[in-house]
Amino acid sequence: MWMTFKCAVVGLPYGGGKGGVVCNPKELSPGELERLSRGYVRAVAEILGPEKDIPAPDVYTNPRIMAWMMDEFSRYKGYNEFGVITGKPLIVGGSAGRNEATARGCAIVVREAAKMLGIPLAGAAVAVQGFGNAGSIVARLLHEMGCRIVAVVDSTGGAFNAAGMDPVKLRDHKTKTGSVKGFPGSKPISSTELLTLDCDILVPAALENQITASVAGQVRAKIVAEAANGPTTPEGDRILNQKGIFVIPDILASAGGVTVSYFEWVQNNMGYYWTEEEVNRRLEEIMVRGFHEVVAMRKLGRDVDMRLAAYMVAVKRVAEAMEVRGWLGRAARLAAPRAEALPA
Repeated sequence: MWMTFKCAVVGLPYGGGKGGVVCNPKELSPGELERLSRGYVRAVAEILGPEKDIPAPDVYTNPRIMAWMMDEFSRYKGYNEFGVITGKPLIVGGSAGRNEATARGCAIVVREAAKMLGIPLAGAAVAVQGFGNAGSIVARLLHEMGCRIVAVVDSTGGAFNAAGMDPVKLRDHKTKTGSVKGFPGSKPISSTELLTLDCDILVPAALENQITASVAGQVRAKIVAEAANGPTTPEGDRILNQKGIFVIPDILASAGGVTVSYFEWVQNNMGYYWTEEEVNRRLEEIMVRGFHEVVAMRKLGRDVDMRLAAYMVAVKRVAEAMEVRGWLGRAARLAAPRAEALPA
């Protein structure tokens, strides 16, 4: 349901689903990870397919894993089926721009929100929780827009510098050491300290349930852009709204990834591939339109919060699609007695 609404809010013709394997991939050898990935596809192959269910990358997956999964499904079918999986390497039907898509979509809606709220991005202080694929790239993109990246944390530690840090150098430091902690010129910072930092933009890009009620009461950011799925609890969300903090909800802020997965599927079906510039241009159009449609719904709904407005847009689209297909009220219609023919 969650993924269905994420697709609907930006107008993608997809439903949604989530699945995975409970494990710690950091403890697996490359061979074990490949066998696990291929075994997962064999287990669910009956429900997969470019016209059925199209898996895409999520936590702890990467293009190599998606290539293994696509290859295993192709073996199962007996022919190449690039369109069954997205997030693949370019050489086997991947899309240019897919790796940065989630972060780029988030950066685009942050830019639109800052513009609407009158917050200059030049010098704006940004804190990013989670420095994986989404977090590290959104930090780089916002830095390129003029923001100061003042704090980042990953699963093992954090780095803080009020003057700002270079996200490319942060990424290089993490690649060498395994963590952002100990970045030259920074001070240690915990995840909770980062979430409650006095900053302009807070980007939760880690896991679910990070901004709880107790944390939300201390959040001081002007904009919270949810690059992760479900980083704010319902109780925390109510407190953020009461404080007047502008929240860009996950189903909108993190929709860039599934949008470019959709682009990848389209390209696989066509057998023709776009340039990165074209992918990014199309992503920009969809994210900007999606953001302003949610803002318009927020005003139409008498200033409801952005999360409720996003769900209103999404549910409206799903309901309209169900209605036009005849799903709504179908049982009642089928059960109704047939009208008797009138005499001539």
